[in-house]
Amino acid sequence: MSPRKYYLLSLGCSKNTVDSESISQLMNESGYRGVEKPGQADVLIVNTCGFIGPARDESIDSLRELARTKKKGQQLIAAGCLSQLWGPKLAAEVPGLDGVIGTRRWMDVVDFIDRVRGRTRPEPLFHIPENVLTVGDDEKGAWRTAVQGASAYIKIADGCRRPCAFCTIPTIKGTMKSRPRELILNEARSLAEEGIRELVLIAQDLTDYGSDIGIKDGLSHLIEDLCRIDGIDWVRLMYAYPGAVTDRLIEVMAREPKVVKYLDIPLQHGHPATLRRMRRPSNIDWVYSTIAKMRAAIPELCVRTTFIVGFPGETDEEFAGLTKMVDDLQFDRVGVFTYSYEADTPSGAMPNQVPTEIAEARRDALMQQQQRISLSRNQNFVGRTLTTIIEGVDEEQGLSFGRSYRDAPEVDGLVIIEGLVPMGEMVPVKITGALEYDLTGVVVQDPALIVL
Repeated sequence: MSPRKYYLLSLGCSKNTVDSESISQLMNESGYRGVEKPGQADVLIVNTCGFIGPARDESIDSLRELARTKKKGQQLIAAGCLSQLWGPKLAAEVPGLDGVIGTRRWMDVVDFIDRVRGRTRPEPLFHIPENVLTVGDDEKGAWRTAVQGASAYIKIADGCRRPCAFCTIPTIKGTMKSRPRELILNEARSLAEEGIRELVLIAQDLTDYGSDIGIKDGLSHLIEDLCRIDGIDWVRLMYAYPGAVTDRLIEVMAREPKVVKYLDIPLQHGHPATLRRMRRPSNIDWVYSTIAKMRAAIPELCVRTTFIVGFPGETDEEFAGLTKMVDDLQFDRVGVFTYSYEADTPSGAMPNQVPTEIAEARRDALMQQQQRISLSRNQNFVGRTLTTIIEGVDEEQGLSFGRSYRDAPEVDGLVIIEGLVPMGEMVPVKITGALEYDLTGVVVQDPALIVL
């Protein structure tokens, strides 16, 4: 008897990718086999994203397309964030949906699909509990990782307890819950044995790790443990909350050679009035002093941040405050997003919604400003040698593509290298040129300087 087959489409962020990998592991262990084409599958699964309007539109469009082409006997399952957020409303939007399972109970997916397959009634089945915990011993042994080449995302917590006015994550995921330290370390050790060189730690807020279980500076302690694992060369931190970057975290980042000198700290804005409406930390002096403190302790530090423009009530003066901070602090990496109206968030009811054309103009202006800064920051590395992890090759052009410590997977730039280098290798590359987002270089055999 041939194994049952499933097709899984993963949408959204890297944290969703981890959830999809966990779902795949449970499906595989239960006897299913993953396939690459929907037409080959018995079960179609879409791990949806519900964070902002465009992401929801993509999820609905993908579900509708699979429903339209679904063959007799196939089951279509919606999983993930939009399933948790909308529930029965999602089924109303997608005729032909057979089941909806929320993101807080992704680990029940196999049993849920068995229930869906065993039904004779046409109505979709729902499994969307709200007040449940989803981490630790409740994960049914699934790893909370996603491998990409020689790197792997590893989720250390789920949910969020921050009160940001524009965000639906606490509604979708619930409050923050840390994963047990030993589970994380065991996964990291296994990844190292499989040849993974870089661990990318992810959560809605890394800096909150351990707070729910009474551990002070839990992230710092976890990092130190991860750095003791043989075979792991880089440990990268994503999503640090402003105001929660402690002196101990800075000290550990500066001291531990395996911790890449990179931090993603989404500030969201640069004017205190906007930040107060956002329900975000609004102490701009803290931002200036902490960035200065980190750069003093970690001279090679690469700082990535993100900003939202067009938030309700954002004035020209407030936007000017943001552009001033960007000029003053000279961030290495910046992502800029226009505010997305979300009716179910506190910001959805705020007055003075900014017209779309103004928000888009501000985004374009800020990105042009940052492009100049990014080029200048990149030019500082010409003539230096950076360790680079190889992620791709173009045999026709004779080029390899990799990332330095300054480049997180998927969101940052690349190092473009002359010649072909095996995938997954970490090699010293002398930087010969700088672009707005990328660097160019050549592999050297006897580097004078390697920046980790």
